Amino acid sequence: MAVNMIVCCKQVIDPEAPPASFKVDTASNKVTPPAGVPPVISPFDENAVEAALRVRDAQGGKITALSLGPNLQRDVVKKPLAMGADELVLLEDEAFAEGDSYSIAYALAMAIKKIGEYDLILCGRQSADWDGGQVGSGIAELLGIPSVTLAKKIEIGDGKAKIERVTADGYEVVEVSLPALVSVSNELGEPRYPAIKGIMAAKRKEPAVWGPGDIGVDASQIGAEGRKAKLVKLFQPVKEGECELIEGESPEEAGVNLALRLREIKVL
Repeated sequence: MAVNMIVCCKQVIDPEAPPASFKVDTASNKVTPPAGVPPVISPFDENAVEAALRVRDAQGGKITALSLGPNLQRDVVKKPLAMGADELVLLEDEAFAEGDSYSIAYALAMAIKKIGEYDLILCGRQSADWDGGQVGSGIAELLGIPSVTLAKKIEIGDGKAKIERVTADGYEVVEVSLPALVSVSNELGEPRYPAIKGIMAAKRKEPAVWGPGDIGVDASQIGAEGRKAKLVKLFQPVKEGECELIEGESPEEAGVNLALRLREIKVL
């Protein structure tokens, strides 16, 4: 069974950037991107691309990558193509900016309807910037299809997806009818590194670029205008710590003194 797949991929500030490089504008409740640090595809979404590639390797089919946001950098959002995806669709317009989980899910769901036939929609378990983990389930709800979260393995057969789903103490196996949406966890394993052939092919391939009108929505339904949640306060927590040195005439005495001190402050 050849499988038509759509993978949602988000451009984010590199989560590996030094924490000290992140600044918050408390007046506007926005994060100031660190200077000199290029954005990347959310690592969880790379796991979703890898999951799609594994399904295609086993079953055949087509993979369409879908990304949303203003000012998308082509060398970043083309990474799914370099990894092996077949097509790339960009929802690129200022109207898509500053959305919440709902308005982002709504825009993506409308784009998926425009793309047309699909058997499987794949998302990362959460984005690597806000860590909300809500957009995938929101897309499924808006499309009226079943969803499974935290997948570490996906097998397709007889019009169904058999999924190993991560739990707190291991994993469970669930089965769902297609079409369905699956969010993929990092337990799937490392995504493949793009080969030179894939990188060169991605450079030559131009994405489809859609605005609000192309997916049949009004600007008031998406981005900041379509938000259902209000961000009250965004701030960097202040972390303070104290260090106390416990000494002794010998290692044994220092150990005893440490135990006494820990007992005194009720740690032991």
